[in-house]
Amino acid sequence: MRVLLLSILTLILSFSISRTTCDPILNDFVHCLANHSQYSTSPIPEAIFTYQNNSFQSALLAYIRNRRYSTPTTPKPLAIVAAKHESHVQSTVICARQHGFQIRTRSGGHDFEGLSYVSSITPFVMLDMSNLRSVDINLTDESAWVESGATLGELYFNIGNKSNVHGFPAGVCHTVGIGGHLSGGGYGPLMRKYGLTVDNVVDAKLVDVNGMIIDRKLMGEDHFWAIRGGGGASFGVILAWKIKLVHVPARVTVFNVKRNLEQGAMDIVYRWQSVAPQLPKRIFVRAMLQVQKNSTSGKLAIEVSFICHYLGGSKKLLSLINHRFPELDLQKNDCSEMSWVESTVFWGNHPVGTPIGVLLDRPMGPPDFFKSKSDYVKEPIPKHGIESILDLMLKSGLDKLYMEWNPYGGRMSEISESETPFPHRDGNLFLIQYLGYWKEDKVETARRYLDLISKMYQEMTPFVSKNPREAFLNYRDLDLGANTGNSQTKVETARVYGSMYFKDNFDRVVRVKTEVDPHNFFKNEQSIPPLSRG
Repeated sequence: MRVLLLSILTLILSFSISRTTCDPILNDFVHCLANHSQYSTSPIPEAIFTYQNNSFQSALLAYIRNRRYSTPTTPKPLAIVAAKHESHVQSTVICARQHGFQIRTRSGGHDFEGLSYVSSITPFVMLDMSNLRSVDINLTDESAWVESGATLGELYFNIGNKSNVHGFPAGVCHTVGIGGHLSGGGYGPLMRKYGLTVDNVVDAKLVDVNGMIIDRKLMGEDHFWAIRGGGGASFGVILAWKIKLVHVPARVTVFNVKRNLEQGAMDIVYRWQSVAPQLPKRIFVRAMLQVQKNSTSGKLAIEVSFICHYLGGSKKLLSLINHRFPELDLQKNDCSEMSWVESTVFWGNHPVGTPIGVLLDRPMGPPDFFKSKSDYVKEPIPKHGIESILDLMLKSGLDKLYMEWNPYGGRMSEISESETPFPHRDGNLFLIQYLGYWKEDKVETARRYLDLISKMYQEMTPFVSKNPREAFLNYRDLDLGANTGNSQTKVETARVYGSMYFKDNFDRVVRVKTEVDPHNFFKNEQSIPPLSRG
């Protein structure tokens, strides 16, 4: 009976493959996938999309978040495996190695430079993790297993449905995939109280270069260290993370206070630099500088939003802010009390009172073109520096330009730089993210935005970290190290961006890479290279 069932399955697989491809190389790869998954409880053919499938384009575009990497000239994968079972991931790794294909792994699609679904080296295949999205909350030991394809919003929703006194320190964008967010470090409004997302990870499951599923015990502490902030895509395919939940009060408080230049925004921003990193751990106040276009006059103006998350009630927050940061002139009616899970909806830029079901939304397709960069600030930026950057933003003529300033201090100053590959800890006042968005699909528009963001970045050079100029891996930036000479080795070239992302931890992540993936199967344009063994 078992032999008969396998024979029938083989016929079905062969029929499915013959309908989708006549390319011999691709045909061999798809047959390999089928052979390695034939004992799975979830047959793999329905998870495979080749470029000859009618559904290939929609499968590719579904989780692309940056339109810069969805143009007709963008390199496309030979095939997409939208894994529905762990065995599909194993089969993809094994078969891609056997056929000499690169592999790109996508969970939420928010990789800023498209490295989770684009490769400059072809042929390549894309492993889409979006179907592997289970969230298993265990309040007994205050932990959760979360599959890589789940989004932050899905995690938050599930936590909120189980408890009103537990939360998790991660990002504010609901549609970000768990897999990439955690492997790059991850942060959010709870970081000053509980540290980074990866500071709250206790185990993981991944598929290694041999196609084996391993956990923390099997991979060893060095490998486990490397994937928590070193970028999982260099060390395997992350299947799931085990996280520890954190305690939150039943009611938290948020506010979003906006100030323009006429209301003293520049002076408030200057003061914010000294105040925000020194506030009690339970307070996080982001400053977001942005260009706004007047809907009536069409004129551009600078507006700064001061966005706060407080683990406590509004009365205490009002007293704390007005004592420590009176320049903001916070009023009682600026503050809103809510549950922690409701606060994640607020941070997702939804109106107060929006039902938490919005956390489960998965918008499809790439909405905008954008470019992002990052910086770390260790000393307050003088007023003339703030004035020059605001002037540059205002004169740009571009109406979707942002700088987000995220305060450090608190728990972030207490954890050693070597605890995880993410090194940006004590000594930093805040992290800057630069963001430029545009909708117009024109080369000149893209060039104008990219040039402007690059100019902003250069203007900030005197005011940010040096030797190295530090950068955040989750805000991937292919400009870093782009001008290195061709005569350098891969490790020497990687050291340019590696030192910016990892500082002194770079040598250790290289050693781990050399041990677990010596032939560099898991790689991308800014991955960790192994040391040469020849």
